[in-house]
Amino acid sequence: MAKKKKSDRVLLSGNEALAYGAYEAGLGVACAYPGTPSTEILETLAGFKEIDAQWSVNEKVAYEVALGAAVSGVRSLFACKHVGLNVAMDPLMTSSYTGVNAGFVIVVADDPGMHSSQNEQDTRWVAIYSKMPLLEPSSPAEAKEYIQEAFRISERFDTPVMVRMTTRVSHTKEDVALGERQVPPRPAFERNAPKYVMVPGHAYQRHIFVEKRLGKLKALAERTKFNRIEPGDGKIGFITSSVTYQYLKDVYPDASYLKLGMSYPFCDDKIKAFAKTVKKLFVVEELDPFLEEHIKTLGVKFTAKDPSFRIGELTPESMPDIVAGRAKREKKVAKRPPRLCAGCPHWASFAALKKMDAFVAGDIGCYTLACLPPTSALHSCLCMGAGVTWHEGLRKGAPDKKIVGVVGDSTFVHSGVTGLINAAYNQTKGVILILDNSTTAMTGGQQHPGTGLTIRNEPTRQLILEDLCRACGADNVDVVDPMDVKAFAAILEKRINEDALSVIVSRHPCRLLKRQV
Repeated sequence: MAKKKKSDRVLLSGNEALAYGAYEAGLGVACAYPGTPSTEILETLAGFKEIDAQWSVNEKVAYEVALGAAVSGVRSLFACKHVGLNVAMDPLMTSSYTGVNAGFVIVVADDPGMHSSQNEQDTRWVAIYSKMPLLEPSSPAEAKEYIQEAFRISERFDTPVMVRMTTRVSHTKEDVALGERQVPPRPAFERNAPKYVMVPGHAYQRHIFVEKRLGKLKALAERTKFNRIEPGDGKIGFITSSVTYQYLKDVYPDASYLKLGMSYPFCDDKIKAFAKTVKKLFVVEELDPFLEEHIKTLGVKFTAKDPSFRIGELTPESMPDIVAGRAKREKKVAKRPPRLCAGCPHWASFAALKKMDAFVAGDIGCYTLACLPPTSALHSCLCMGAGVTWHEGLRKGAPDKKIVGVVGDSTFVHSGVTGLINAAYNQTKGVILILDNSTTAMTGGQQHPGTGLTIRNEPTRQLILEDLCRACGADNVDVVDPMDVKAFAAILEKRINEDALSVIVSRHPCRLLKRQV
């Protein structure tokens, strides 16, 4: 990547702008597992040679590596999509207690409207749950500014800081000014067991610290410039955050605003003061009633959106309906049904499964589209790795049925491998099909350990999936090209009728790969 000069103004997406902001803030280590809408953050950071960037095998690993780097004295960043944060929740909750050393920032990208996700969770609740500060930029320029402030808050208050993006902020483009990289002095890397060893006695003391820290962060929320009152004509006022602020400003330019850039802890005094300046107050936010529920406890009277607007993205066009108190009007638009790509090698894999009339426990990946016509050969999908574990569970209740678990190559490394170990350990029988297209296809073709290339396409140690499956305890491991239709169908038929735990690696590179595999 060509480094931009200080005087440059560049058209950047929110993800790219955030990455540039982190680079300028002296970021040293960045870790993630690819997931739309967050993927471009690490792809952009990987272009800076000063940053140690990596695709990690999953979000929990990414979180722990990045946090460890921060404790060693390097400003570090973890990025994920909303469901990826669920995978990292175990270390996240305790990291609120350990705190950091150098700055550590959690960037999570929510997906209102579920453009590429299996649910529509609102990650802001995690800030309350974990007692961490939460920043919400509303534009690419703010994403660049906020990530830099997040590092400062992290170091000042000894806490991880959450920066919440949404699909529109992540992928909208804006003309953004660039600056010079400033690497702060590294704090000393010291042993500190009471801080970093969370046995109960230490954790009790750290919980006391966390509660005191929350009070200090609340005081910051009251005075920070990121929680900004914009006086208007006083007739109507909006309390809002994220991209919803931009929508409202377009439709109601003369209104008064309390724009919340630091959404948690809540700035109660500022909210109460703002409410007194307007005749009619609205709280407008995307997805859950995160702000609404808290502002109710303050005794402030306001009007909120109809509950029907808690589902899906908000748009500028929906603002008048919200202000008028109307319910959401669902639009009927012509849609092109999604399906597996033309030429995808796993058309053949699913054709064989369909012909066999097996129940197929699916997983998260582009192959999940095989649930739709005309393929219609995938019958469940819960979360990463569940193709393997659901297979085991389904067989417990229906041992006489034909049941096959499917999982992608990247997803198998992410969290499918633990399910296979569990199946072997508990003497489960059946067939697991690894749909190996030699990339993380759904998010645009990122590398993973099975490809033998790093995030910068540098050669590295390659994970051999068939060796891993044998080591996990599978009785049979076959590698077959699904485009060899007869051979694939024959091995599938053979293994499904055996009393054994079998893994079939159905291997054929994604047609969209530019590189030679």
